[in-house]
Amino acid sequence: MATGLIALLDDVAAIARLAAASADDVAAASMKASSKAIGVVVDDAAVTPKYIAGLSPARELPIIWKIAKGSLRNKLLFLLPAALLLAAFLPWAITPILMLGGLYLSFEGAEKILSAVMGHAHSDDAVLAEGETVEDLEDRQVSGAIRTDLILSGEIMAISLAEVADKSIGTQAAALIAVSLLITAGVYGVVGLLVKMDDIGLHLAKREGGVRSLGRGLVGAMPIVLGAIAKIGTVAMLWVGGGILVHGLEEFHLEAIPHAAHVVQNVIAGLMPFAPGLGAWLGFAIASALVGLVAGGVLALIVPRILGLFGKKAH
Repeated sequence: MATGLIALLDDVAAIARLAAASADDVAAASMKASSKAIGVVVDDAAVTPKYIAGLSPARELPIIWKIAKGSLRNKLLFLLPAALLLAAFLPWAITPILMLGGLYLSFEGAEKILSAVMGHAHSDDAVLAEGETVEDLEDRQVSGAIRTDLILSGEIMAISLAEVADKSIGTQAAALIAVSLLITAGVYGVVGLLVKMDDIGLHLAKREGGVRSLGRGLVGAMPIVLGAIAKIGTVAMLWVGGGILVHGLEEFHLEAIPHAAHVVQNVIAGLMPFAPGLGAWLGFAIASALVGLVAGGVLALIVPRILGLFGKKAH
């Protein structure tokens, strides 16, 4: 009996170790996938506040909550099953789809730069259309944000899937669920904090003592912070999009552009002998951003003309 009990305890311990190992695999895969998707995450956080601009401050957090729920629905109900089916039946298609996402990111980043250079920037404030109620406007803004999120979430899931493609289907599913929850909570938590930071600043500015100066500083700093986030998001799109294109070309053994990127990486790493790892990362990020800028710039010039042939406008 004692022997049987010891054997049972050994079995339980083995199962516990296996479960712990699986949890570690999921955690490691989730963090690796999340880190690769950081550029899209920054873009998501930079894009979302424009759907809140111009609406009632009292409705900002409820609207962000609606968008966050829509984002989670996009990831878990639509994109997760599609990603798992893709991994199971068409694994060869992951790299081409990922490269399409890289082209889209590069196009978005380059288009923003071209718009800024050419003076085509416009206000993000929500405006009531003729005959539209405030509730209609809110629904329109939420729907637009969720549609945009579907594209960005698709890129996040594709990048994440590529990072865990060599894992079991169970680990892939668990990792993608973890990435979905982590990124959705992170992005919309940050967005909620950003859009309410000026209200926090105004509240502090009305109080006595040193916090008044802090409140005024927050109010004055938020436009700068939001502008900086938008610029960082643009650079991140080029860096991540270009990096995806470079790695995709390597997968297809088209070595010219990847070779040039690695030359830039090695040169910059050589200029930073005190931190070669950081230099190598920075060099590849710069090279990737340049690839993204060129590829996206070409698309940004071509796409409006193609759409113009069909009587449509680029958005």
